[in-house]
Amino acid sequence: MTAVFVEEGPDKGALWHSGEPNKEARALEEGNAWADYSHKSILTVTGIDRLTWLNDLTTQELVKWQVNEWTSALILDAQGHIVHQLFLMDDGTTTWIFTEKEKEEELFGFLNKMVFMLRVEPKIVTSEYKVIKTTGKTDAFGGPYKILKRNEQIAESGIQVGTWVLEAERVAQGRARLLFETDHKSIPNELGFLNNAVHMRKGCYPGQETVAKVFNLGQPPRKLVMLHLDGTEVEVPPHGTPVMLEDKEVGFIGTSARHYELGPIALAVVKRSTPADAVLTAAGILAAQ
Repeated sequence: MTAVFVEEGPDKGALWHSGEPNKEARALEEGNAWADYSHKSILTVTGIDRLTWLNDLTTQELVKWQVNEWTSALILDAQGHIVHQLFLMDDGTTTWIFTEKEKEEELFGFLNKMVFMLRVEPKIVTSEYKVIKTTGKTDAFGGPYKILKRNEQIAESGIQVGTWVLEAERVAQGRARLLFETDHKSIPNELGFLNNAVHMRKGCYPGQETVAKVFNLGQPPRKLVMLHLDGTEVEVPPHGTPVMLEDKEVGFIGTSARHYELGPIALAVVKRSTPADAVLTAAGILAAQ
């Protein structure tokens, strides 16, 4: 089969599918598939203060972090809005971070500004290293992951899968992604990040006051929902499509996908007041929550 690659957007250059998405999806579900994330950005942080430093900057508890264990974290602004989404692993001497390619320079610039007098050194290593999803059942962070040298041969069992099935699985599992389910107003409480990318019992970090306040009130302004789309249309609504309740706009489509079992589905961010049993529409397509 002929490989088809993503031509635009954050996943540009990545494998989309190899001609048989359903076969790839079944292999991914069974844990017999791997994926190449060479289009993602990789940064490293070295220095003996790196874990306490990253712990103070991010939403995740990293001081007691286990060596070679992957986790996820967010970096928020002072108002609690999501700025960066990180996937991290520390090998005992270096913390490895991968994130969206278009956020690379912004993240590196932020980390550099926060060094001060601490013994840490952030570095962009995208040209030297790549990350892959290894064979195995998908974990809570979209892994299992492995860091390889960029010119290193990938020796994984199973078949390679593309973003078609990876994104469909992510939507089905309700895992929000930066640049898709986020906008300039997004806070972690809306998108299922609490007790996952956000540790709820750690000390202070930028934006924590907003996270704690909204958590204690129990009233985030919006919520993440999965939509089952009417399958009568060939196209699925693209990212940013308004979600409507009758004639009122109540949210937007983050990611649409075609799942091998569920059919056309989407993650959407909608107003908290939107009734859970309401039938919504996106680009004229009916959508049940």
